[in-house]
Amino acid sequence: MIQRILQHSLRESLVFFPVTGIIGPRQVGKTTLLTKLLPDLPREAIYLDLENSTDLAKLDDPVLFMERNQDKCVVLDEIQRMPHLFPVLRSMVDRHRVNARFILLESASPELIRDSSESLAGRIVYEELTPFLLNEVIEHKDLVHHWISGGYPDAFLAPGVTQRTKWHEGFIRTYLERDLPLLGKSLELAPRSIKKYLSFLEHAS
Repeated sequence: MIQRILQHSLRESLVFFPVTGIIGPRQVGKTTLLTKLLPDLPREAIYLDLENSTDLAKLDDPVLFMERNQDKCVVLDEIQRMPHLFPVLRSMVDRHRVNARFILLESASPELIRDSSESLAGRIVYEELTPFLLNEVIEHKDLVHHWISGGYPDAFLAPGVTQRTKWHEGFIRTYLERDLPLLGKSLELAPRSIKKYLSFLEHAS
């Protein structure tokens, strides 16, 4: 795993704040980074992926679930799918305030950050994870490779141009077809524009 600069700041936040939000676009390594830090947490962690139906079922009664697991660190991935949980988290923190009570992983939506900041004011800190920074990877690849890949880990570490191009195409389609609607935006998919952009990246490499 390539060392991320954010690791040190994130560890400090987990030591002090009851709720830590790790924000950033999809596929920048939020879950991977968190997995590396979980062994250092002061208590056992429970990981829930809110895009997984099995994990969602555990939150049919979120208050009961949180009360039963108040001695653990509850990790909620894709929290943007359930913003109504923020008041529940606030209540749980106020009843039992300890560091690293909750860790939230989410895409950076201005509306979501505003809502969660209002609900969890004084209880939450945000740490933003970006694609690879140049000084994180310069020992592994050069500037051109970093620029063409966009710094996204899977694209950056892809074994060849074909795999990197396929990853870019899948990522762009997912963003346009899935993520933008979740943010309340509508943008019709433009296959020609996507292919033109990917062709540019392929030839640039």
